[in-house]
This record gives sequence, structure tokens and C-alpha cells, in this order.
Amino acid sequence: MQSRQFQVWGVLHKWSSLVSTIFLLMLCITGLPLTFHDEIDEALNPSNWQAKNPDAPLLSLDSILLSALSQRSDETPIYMSFDAERPVINVTSGPVANAPASDMYFASFDATSGDLVPPANNGETVMEFILQLHTDMFLGLNGMYILAFMGLLLIVATVSGVVLYYQFMRRLSFGTLRLNRPKRLRWLDYHNFLGVTTMAWVLVVGLTGIINALEKPILDTWRENNLNQLISEFEGGEIVTPVASLHDAVEKAKLAAPGMTLQFVAFPGSEFSTSRHYAIFLHGNSPFTKELSVPVLVDAVSGELIGKRNMPWYMQALSISRPLHFGDYGGLFLKIIWACLNVMTIIILITGLLLWYRKYLANKKTALERALS
Repeated sequence: MQSRQFQVWGVLHKWSSLVSTIFLLMLCITGLPLTFHDEIDEALNPSNWQAKNPDAPLLSLDSILLSALSQRSDETPIYMSFDAERPVINVTSGPVANAPASDMYFASFDATSGDLVPPANNGETVMEFILQLHTDMFLGLNGMYILAFMGLLLIVATVSGVVLYYQFMRRLSFGTLRLNRPKRLRWLDYHNFLGVTTMAWVLVVGLTGIINALEKPILDTWRENNLNQLISEFEGGEIVTPVASLHDAVEKAKLAAPGMTLQFVAFPGSEFSTSRHYAIFLHGNSPFTKELSVPVLVDAVSGELIGKRNMPWYMQALSISRPLHFGDYGGLFLKIIWACLNVMTIIILITGLLLWYRKYLANKKTALERALS
């Protein structure tokens, strides 16, 4: 590599690292507890609720809906969602189907008895605070865009660092640690070796982090190009009162999307449905696809299956990025590996910052000596 090219790579590595280091340190530090978010949430917020009839068959969705509306007789159903861990069904209702969120009423029901489930503690938890800091720094969409840019700088810093290390190691054996040399050289060797060791993981986490940070525009694009297209084909007319069995509609949707798990139902007139249809959303049942949703429309009057829309590639990329970013698809063992790699990355960031600062002080001292000589 020519000297000029080496200098360009050096400048790229230096400034992409310096600009992003503080943000990346924050992301790594907050990412450590988030890697174990399920285990920490369970320890901090244990649930003592148990189903009334755990061995009994689940009630039909129509029975649960009837029970919910009997307590809110002046309201109409808007959404029905399903707890993935417990036999609990959530019903959201409101004065009208297209009511704003502030006018909606949310209640949970025991799917084995129809009884109300006590609401969970809605206070902000420590993990919710950490997650918010990690995802947007409490700056909303602007914060997500900033973090997406920092993720891009991370990729630039990693690639440029590997290029520089390759040139540097042409004079030494790969992975050489000069333990008998001055402290700065030892730090440099540790920094370089750990950087190359974690390169693949850093690139994966950086890329998935960028995709996750762009979640809102990705979802907006999907709604505009796919969901709205499905809804607009059947839009128009007054909002109907559902007559067809919700249970039968859901069963038809499951047949239309085999191998997927029920996620939530949007009733006629709601934001995610039409004026005449149940919009039944299902998602994958594997860690990689559990957040990949597919909407299926069923006529709420006749019970006729209308159709579904598969997710486009960018939504599939988003669904895979979520669990992959936190190692949340391989059990506790993979989470421990993710945490170890995270700690190594923190060491890389700190040593890189210290190396730059010591070099900055040395250059400043040299310039001062020259000025005085």
C-alpha cells in the first residue's frame, strides 16, 4: 500500500473513531444489561399471577370478547392481542373504532376463566430507562438517526482499523503482543488484537443497530407500500358491526399463514384494518421471525377469507436484526458470548481513546519544544 493511501485510511480510522467513541461507549454499556433484559426483568418485576383454571381448555375468542364488552357496554372493540408467555388475552376498546389512543381502554382477561387479570406495574422500570437511552437517547426520531450515523462510523472505523492492522502486521506475526515494550506499544497491541478478534461481531452488531435505529422509516414505508395497499383495496362504506365468529376468522387466518403464531386482531374501523374486515396479524414462532408480522383480512360480516400480504425484504431484515443485535435467539449461552464481546469492545474503545490522547499530548509537547528552541 502506498504511503498516501495508508494516510487516508489512518485519517478515516482516527476521525470515525473519535467522533463516535462516546456514543459507542454509551451503547456498549447500556447494551450489556439489555442483553440479559428477560432475566433482569423477571428478577426485578416477578409476576405472581396464575391462571384460574390452568388445566382447563382455553375459552373461545368470542367468549372473551363478549366478556370484555359486557363490562364496557357503551364501547366498541378496537384491538385484541395475545400474551406470548401466559394464557392472557388483551382487549382494547373505545367509544368509536377509530378513537384516539387517549380514549382507548385496555383490559386483560384470563383465557381459562374470562376473569380480569390485575394490571401489571406500569411504572417506569430501570430496564425501560436503559432501553430508551440505548435506542434514541430520549431524543425521539432524531436520536435514532444520530445513533444510526454512529453505527455507520463504527463500521468505517472497524474496516479502516483492519486495513491498517493488516499493513502493520506484515512486519510481525499475526496477533503479536509486545509485552516487554513500553506501555503505549502494549496498549496498541491489545487494541489492535482485540479489534481484529471482535471484527465480525462488531460489524454484525453495527449493521443490525443501524437497521434497528431506522425502524420508524422502515415501518412507515411498509405501511405505505404494503399494509395501506391491502386496506385500500377494500376501503369505503360505513364501519360494520362484526357478525362473523372471531374464532372462525382467526382459524382461517392461521390456515392462510401456516407455521405462524397469532399476534393481534384489528377490528373493523381501526387504524390497522378496513371498515368491514378483521385484520388478523400473525408472526413467526422462531427467534429469528417472531417479530415478522403478516396481516390477513377476513370479512367481519360473511366470514370470508380475503387474503394476506407477505413482508417485503426490508421488513424481514428488520425482524431478523432485532434479536440478532442482542444475541436474543440462542439462549443464555449465546447471551454470555455477546456480553464478553461487548466488554472486549469497551476495552477497544477506551484503549483507542487513551492512545489518541497520549499521542496528542506527545505531539503538543514536541510542537512546544520546537517553538521554544
